[in-house]
Amino acid sequence: MLLSTFALEGSSAPRASRAAGLVRYADLALLAVALPVFIAADLPMLGYAAIVLVWAVQRTVMLLAERRVAASLAAGERRAAVGVKAASTLGRAWFVAACVLLVGLLGDREAGLAAAVLAAALFTAQLGGLALSTLLAGGDAK
Repeated sequence: MLLSTFALEGSSAPRASRAAGLVRYADLALLAVALPVFIAADLPMLGYAAIVLVWAVQRTVMLLAERRVAASLAAGERRAAVGVKAASTLGRAWFVAACVLLVGLLGDREAGLAAAVLAAALFTAQLGGLALSTLLAGGDAK
């Protein structure tokens, strides 16, 4: 009985961690799916291009911040880890919002609106993907 329980748990663990890894990138999948939607709906490509660039920058900042948080936690510096996590999360949101505003003000209002809607959908997908990947990985998602 013990061996069969271990075999069952052992066989499902890689599948769960693989699923957690895939769900973590739901925002990037949504970004790829948005391109044909923008083309088919004849939405301003300036809005899409701006969000692609901004999203790549914010994802890079997020990955660098996660590494810094992990290093701080490994060194036992919990306050530093919380500070980096909070600053990067708020900074990324403000950065995306400022870029969307600039697209709308300096470019075209329709491009700004399309960029804002896409950014909101991407943030929703990213937060949902991170939460779901944490649940699937049993709280150990990084």
